[in-house]
Amino acid sequence: MTSLRRSLPVLGLTAASALVLAGCAGTAASDDADADGRLSVVASTNVYGQIAAEVGGDLVDVTSIVTNESQDPHSFEPSARDQLAVSKADLVIENGGGYDAFVDALIESSGADAPVITAVEYSHDWPDNPGHADPPAADETDTDETDTEETDAASSDTATEGADDHADETDHDHGHDHVEGFNEHVWYDPHTIAHVASAIADELGQLSPEDADTFIANAEAFGTEVEQLEASLGDIGAAHGGEKVFVTEPVPVYLTDAAGLENATPEAFSEAVEEGQDVAPATLLESLALVRDGGVSVVITNTQTGGAETQEIVGEADGLGIPVIAFSETLPEGETYISWMQANIEALNTALQA
Repeated sequence: MTSLRRSLPVLGLTAASALVLAGCAGTAASDDADADGRLSVVASTNVYGQIAAEVGGDLVDVTSIVTNESQDPHSFEPSARDQLAVSKADLVIENGGGYDAFVDALIESSGADAPVITAVEYSHDWPDNPGHADPPAADETDTDETDTEETDAASSDTATEGADDHADETDHDHGHDHVEGFNEHVWYDPHTIAHVASAIADELGQLSPEDADTFIANAEAFGTEVEQLEASLGDIGAAHGGEKVFVTEPVPVYLTDAAGLENATPEAFSEAVEEGQDVAPATLLESLALVRDGGVSVVITNTQTGGAETQEIVGEADGLGIPVIAFSETLPEGETYISWMQANIEALNTALQA
C-alpha cells in the first residue's frame, strides 16, 4: 500500500477495493484448470494477474509469479513450480523491457508455446510501437471523440498484432532487454494498462471464441474505471501542474507525468538506485541541494528499493517539512489495480495539498 509520512491523511479507497480478487492465484496454477474448462493465465506479477482476473472473470485461472511486496522482480529467481505453471499456461502476461526477464528463462526452459502479451509494447513511449494515438475499445468516451467503430477496430488490430507477434515468435526475448532511456514501469501508466486489458480480452477471445463478448465487456468495464483514474490525474494537473517532485527511483514517473508534475530528480540518482548501485557523491550533493533549494513539493520513494542515499534524501525532506510518500511495485494484498492506483493518486494529491 502507498505509505505517506508526516501522518498526512490518505483518502478512502474506491469501491473497487472491495472486489474479490477472483482467480488471482499465488505461485502455482490450478492443476484442475483444464478439467474445469477455464483458461490458464500466468502473469509475471500480481499487478498483471489481477488485471487478467478482471478481464477473464470466472472463465480463467490466474497464476501470479511475483506477489510479495518485498520481492524485486528485477532480480527474482523463479522456482520449478513457476516453470510448471508456465508450461501449462494458455496465456502468459509479462511486463517486458528488462523488468521481468525471468519470464524468458521460464518460457525457454519449459518449452511453452502459449501466446505472450508484453505490456511495454502497448506504451506510447515504446520504441517499436507504431502508435497508440487512438484509445483502446474500452476507452470509447475519451476526449478526442474518435469514431467508435474506428477506435474499436484500431484497438483490436493493435492488440491482435501484439498477440500474433508473440504467438509466432520462437525467441521470446525481444521485449525483455532493457532499452536505454525507456521507463519500463508501464503499469503506472493507466492509459497503457487500458490497452493491455484490451489485448488480454482479444487474446482470451481467440483462445475461447464463445466467450469473446464476455471478455470484451469486462475489458470495457475496466477501461471505464481507468478513465476515472485519468480524470483524477487531470484534476491534480489542473491544481498543481508544473510543481516539482523528487522521485528516488523511476517506478511512478508515468503517474506523476500524467498529473502534470515535473520530475526534478537527477537521472544519475534514480538510475543508480534502480540498479542497486551507490549514488556518486557529486550526484548526491546535487540531489540534496535540489530538495533543499529547488522548490520540491513531494519526495516519492519505492518500498522495494532504496539505500543510504535514499534515506539521506528522505531525512532532508523530513527536516524541511516536505511530504514523503512511498509507492510499491507489486499489488498490495486485498487491492485491485484500480483501487491501488486510486490510493496512490489520492496520496499524491494529499501530499501536494500539505
